[in-house]
Amino acid sequence: MPGPRRDRPAVLLLLGALLAADLYFHLWPRARREMGRVSPGCPCPAPPAPRPPLPRAAPALRRLFAHPLYRAAPPGPAEPLLGAREALRYYRRKAARWNRRHKLYREELNLTSPAAPLPLRPEASWLQFHLGISRDGLYPRSSPAVTRLLRDMREFPTVSADYSQDEKALLGACDCSQIVKPSGVHLKLVLRFQDFGKAMFKPMRQKREEETPEDFFYFVDFQRHNAEIAAFHLDRILDFRRVPPTVGRLINVTKDILEVTKNEVLQSVFFVSPASNVCFFAKCPYMCKTEYAVCGNPHLLEGSLSAFLPSLNLAPRLSIPNPWIRSYSFDGKEEWEVNPLYCNTVREIYPYSNSNRLLNIVDMAIFDFLIGNMDRHHYEMFTKFGDDGFLLHLDNARGFGRHSHDEISILAPLSQCCIIKRTTLLRLRLLAEPEYRLSDVMRESLLQDPLAPVLTEPHLLALDRRLQLILDAVSKCIDTFGEATVVANDTAQPQSPAAHRAKVGT
Repeated sequence: MPGPRRDRPAVLLLLGALLAADLYFHLWPRARREMGRVSPGCPCPAPPAPRPPLPRAAPALRRLFAHPLYRAAPPGPAEPLLGAREALRYYRRKAARWNRRHKLYREELNLTSPAAPLPLRPEASWLQFHLGISRDGLYPRSSPAVTRLLRDMREFPTVSADYSQDEKALLGACDCSQIVKPSGVHLKLVLRFQDFGKAMFKPMRQKREEETPEDFFYFVDFQRHNAEIAAFHLDRILDFRRVPPTVGRLINVTKDILEVTKNEVLQSVFFVSPASNVCFFAKCPYMCKTEYAVCGNPHLLEGSLSAFLPSLNLAPRLSIPNPWIRSYSFDGKEEWEVNPLYCNTVREIYPYSNSNRLLNIVDMAIFDFLIGNMDRHHYEMFTKFGDDGFLLHLDNARGFGRHSHDEISILAPLSQCCIIKRTTLLRLRLLAEPEYRLSDVMRESLLQDPLAPVLTEPHLLALDRRLQLILDAVSKCIDTFGEATVVANDTAQPQSPAAHRAKVGT
């Protein structure tokens, strides 16, 4: 029978030591923590109490629109542009006529699948936008219809596409001896959506970071889709509300244009590029070349969509030459460019002599200077509102071309006439304040667009610089002629709080 092993006590001692170490270093501290008995020298402090969340500043855009200057009531009753009953009757007739033509078109192509008629809904956002136009502007300051319209234009499927009326006028009548480039460079299309609304589509022709070359004349410059979008946001921030609602969208040029257009000319200018991208261009005897085309990637193409205004049959408009029109030739100048007293002549001409038309021209010049638009050769206005109606700020695609250059000549109506609306000046001074800085509110507003960022940072900062140049020009006028002569009391606006420092005092 074998005797006891001599190494058994050593093994037992080792196991006992391991058990003791486990008790001392693991089980005993855990038991002490559970019993709440913490030794006096424990370096572990109690967890800090959670801090209350810091109050977040309201977005700059919301604070701006909550300012008293943006909440004042219009001086008179909101006279509507359209009568609701008449507009509904007119658009129902147009919808019925379009559906008949669409049915005949499908029958000619032997398309047997039935096509549901395009409905006209009275609650459609585009129709509510039309009914909301008044003497005060194209839309109220708080307009749910405009918010819905922007959403619908970027989401609704298209049901037809066609050239615009001015594009059609160029077909077969394209005189390239004129300096103004025909439609090949400035292609735009009319898109109709499933709710019977229409929008002007302008495709991307230039990347955001590209500046207009210094050697380009303003009348041969590209038209930029992002300039149309940014102009709408700036116009709303300035509280003019004279630019139709505009939004960016990625258009499928095959599905949203080629497959829905009935225009054979438009169908014929589509082609596939060597890079397998779908492209199209404007049809004109002198410009029907592929180098003027716009191309998808391979089908998707950025563009701006601007809501159509009411039909001219419902709301006639006048197109009037701008008194400060530029010379559209390589040499020669207009009178205002060489005569610093030109405004005295304008003041003697009706209707600039006895209405606020001149003040509206100055507003338009301020707007154009901020966006850098030198191409305001005409302006339009609704005839219903007479001589004192607001001017429409249409066709802004040649803005935001050069952020590094400020074209002071655009401000000629202001600097030569030395007159400005009090409300316009108050808002400009407010937007120069750090709390409401123009570049900040524009940056925030443009983030709402699907194609954001719409403008590059240098273009946003250029707005602040140009705003200060406008205020300097006004200050120079006030120093020369006095505030009572320069600042026109267009409305009885309430005084803004002293904290906002937006008073007209010098």
